[in-house]
Amino acid sequence: MNEDAREIAQNTVTLEVENGVALVLLNRPEVKNALSRAMRRRLIAVFDEISSREDIHCAVLSGAGTAFCAGADLRDRPNPDLPGDFLDHNRWTRETGNAIKECAKPVIAAVNGAALGAGLGLMASCDIMYASENAVFAMPEINVGLAGGASMLRTLFGRSTVRRMFFTGDRLTAHDLLRRNVLEDVLPPEQLMPHVMELARRIASKSPIAIVQAKKAANFVDQMPQREAYRHEQDITMMLARTEDAKEARAAFLEKRVPVFKGR
Repeated sequence: MNEDAREIAQNTVTLEVENGVALVLLNRPEVKNALSRAMRRRLIAVFDEISSREDIHCAVLSGAGTAFCAGADLRDRPNPDLPGDFLDHNRWTRETGNAIKECAKPVIAAVNGAALGAGLGLMASCDIMYASENAVFAMPEINVGLAGGASMLRTLFGRSTVRRMFFTGDRLTAHDLLRRNVLEDVLPPEQLMPHVMELARRIASKSPIAIVQAKKAANFVDQMPQREAYRHEQDITMMLARTEDAKEARAAFLEKRVPVFKGR
């Protein structure tokens, strides 16, 4: 990617950090934040940076304008006649969600409007999900002769809903998702970001080392039987109990003061 292209990508996915919280904003409102290949590369780089930075302890993902993400940019589809182009496109597509899911810090989705196709996939990769009252959700690929996304849908919905959305492209409202226990809450648009940012700051105030281990544990136990998952968590707790942060947290609790964590 040349310097001009890199600058464009940086402008279409922005990163702001304050008080331990990273705000990642999809910033192509003129196309409802539809994802180009350059945007996917930028998202991967941003979430890898968040994982590595010691001054970031929680992240929020949202969209500029009136949409969260309208899905893949159909003007930037891979060329089936160019050998390897589809495979390259698909690799970046997979890794976009993986970079969010595997981010070392918790990621909160603040869905401020339509989350369609790949946009719904971005939300599904986050740890905690909130939406505004005007948000809608769908996997509309079937409407343009494509199919994809059932693996993302099944992390959110039951079997029947997954297949109905997958086969029809039907849209669900934020309140539909709230009734299905997919979202934490549905808020008026003007309340969404203040509410989510306050939650992010509360998470960021916890022990940095404990937060990283808690995110790691949450990802692991998703894939493990209950017995092995709980033993894995106990091993993490035993390790954390020996850290300076754990000792500081216990002392602060007994002394009725705010703990001062050092991340070790």
